[in-house]
Amino acid sequence: MSDLTATDGVAATAANDRLPSFAAAFRVWLRIGLLSFGGPAGQIAMLHREVVDRRHWIGERRFLHALSFCNLLPGPEAQQLATYLGWLMHGVKGGLAAGIIFVVPGAIVMLALSLIYALAGQVPIVDALFFGLKSAVLVLVVEALLRIGRRALKGKVAWTLAGAAFIALFVFHVPFPVVVLVAGAIGFFAPAYFSAGGHGEAKNDAPALIDAVLAADPKRPQRLATSARRAGLVILVLWLVPVALLMALVGGTFADVGWFFSKMAVVTIGGAYAVLAYVAQDAVEAYHWLSPSEMLAGLGLAETTPGPLILVLQFVGFLAGFRAPGPLTGVAGGIVASVLTLWATFAPCFVFVFMGAPLIERLQSYTKLTGALAAVTASVVGVVANLAVWFALQVIFRDHFSLRAGPLAVLVPVPASVDLAALALAAVAAVCLFRLKLGVLRTLGITAGLGLIVRMATQMM
Repeated sequence: MSDLTATDGVAATAANDRLPSFAAAFRVWLRIGLLSFGGPAGQIAMLHREVVDRRHWIGERRFLHALSFCNLLPGPEAQQLATYLGWLMHGVKGGLAAGIIFVVPGAIVMLALSLIYALAGQVPIVDALFFGLKSAVLVLVVEALLRIGRRALKGKVAWTLAGAAFIALFVFHVPFPVVVLVAGAIGFFAPAYFSAGGHGEAKNDAPALIDAVLAADPKRPQRLATSARRAGLVILVLWLVPVALLMALVGGTFADVGWFFSKMAVVTIGGAYAVLAYVAQDAVEAYHWLSPSEMLAGLGLAETTPGPLILVLQFVGFLAGFRAPGPLTGVAGGIVASVLTLWATFAPCFVFVFMGAPLIERLQSYTKLTGALAAVTASVVGVVANLAVWFALQVIFRDHFSLRAGPLAVLVPVPASVDLAALALAAVAAVCLFRLKLGVLRTLGITAGLGLIVRMATQMM
């Protein structure tokens, strides 16, 4: 702290002592990593519930500010949001802990499922176990949509922007990056429409812990920035050098895996759903690592595991290594390619956050940037609404068709295909969460158990 006066140093130490210990935060990040089902919408809901609502570690304004920034980055926005929040609380080690733990539980499960799939085909017991989880996650997503929308949408302009984002995505299928970039531009050039809302705290919210700490120690982000940028540069080198060496010295499938998923990591603005088109085209048609039906099976497995939905790429990498020609093939090849895929996919996320988060924190008071991020936040409510509707259609209905009229294309469920069991489990989850106040963990346990019973009973009939 050589850049601090003695008085500043005492104030900074006292402020930092108010933060939860790294061990306490680690336990929370682990809980989130184990329970982060439901894709980005469900994961953002879990993060919000744990660090904003339950513990008041992060204020609503900062949470939405960080979320808006992460939605502009390539890669899984929920994992990057966890990294950002971890960094804000405990510096680089906090960001690394939050971001890595967010991925590891799901990656371990996905590795096991990939191995079982490669050796034995479909995994019906897993599908049965997670059938109920999907219904519970649907309720969590709806709850998060209502909660974030209520706090983020302040004023008619924000509501209009959220509605426009939903229509653009759900009806016109406008690419996700276009939606958030247009929203950001509107907020940047017309910040006055968003300065009073968007990122403001609800009037009755108690001050969040990190806001109190930053008020007592305003130089904290500046001190954290130096180590964050250094960590970002180190990870950048550690990410690119192995890939370059593989391409230059080894070649073959593993070099292709490293290059392919590194490329995906920097062009996939819009998260897992945006990446599927790229992967389907190259991994299936160009590299022939897997078939279209296997790609869909991998997506189904990723949707039933905790962690980012983009873990579907791990499944693709595993099958590429499992089927690779040469001495390293089969299970060993699959594991190596799986680890390489994870590294190439998630290492860039830490680079983006550690390099960008300090700038975002420093410009918190810059009106145009605040307006842009507030507008992006409003559009993100529409994005989450789109994901919630899409997720509900997939969970509650078995069959769908696309209703087209010119540029419009709306996904419509087939009423006769309604899954009454899924609908009933979603109702059970809603009662557990809203009426009985059982909490997320017990609700997920109850619905997972009921889902397993329902599926096993159906198969026996």
